[in-house]
Amino acid sequence: MNVCFNGYDEKVATFEARGLLSKGQPVMITSSGAVSAASGSFCGVCTGVRNGYAGVQLSGYVRLPYLIAPDVGYSKISVSGGKVSADSENGREYLIADIDTVNQTVGIIL
Repeated sequence: MNVCFNGYDEKVATFEARGLLSKGQPVMITSSGAVSAASGSFCGVCTGVRNGYAGVQLSGYVRLPYLIAPDVGYSKISVSGGKVSADSENGREYLIADIDTVNQTVGIIL
């Protein structure tokens, strides 16, 4: 791909980290002010964890691995085991900017 979306409209908020989280992992809000590893729909992507707190990117461009590739454009996706999948029934709609079939990743605008 000849274009790059990194840095677009990135916004990061700090939440309490529940359970094991790592950089690049999709997360979901599990209680007031706290996030954990996502299962199903997700709110953002962990940018790092320190002293029990996680930075969570809530908007902008992210690249995530996929199990079942969604279509480019607005598609409903969910996450399982840290990987996204097309999920027209239970997924949340995101803008899929690009798909890398070689590395099995998708570029998503949150």
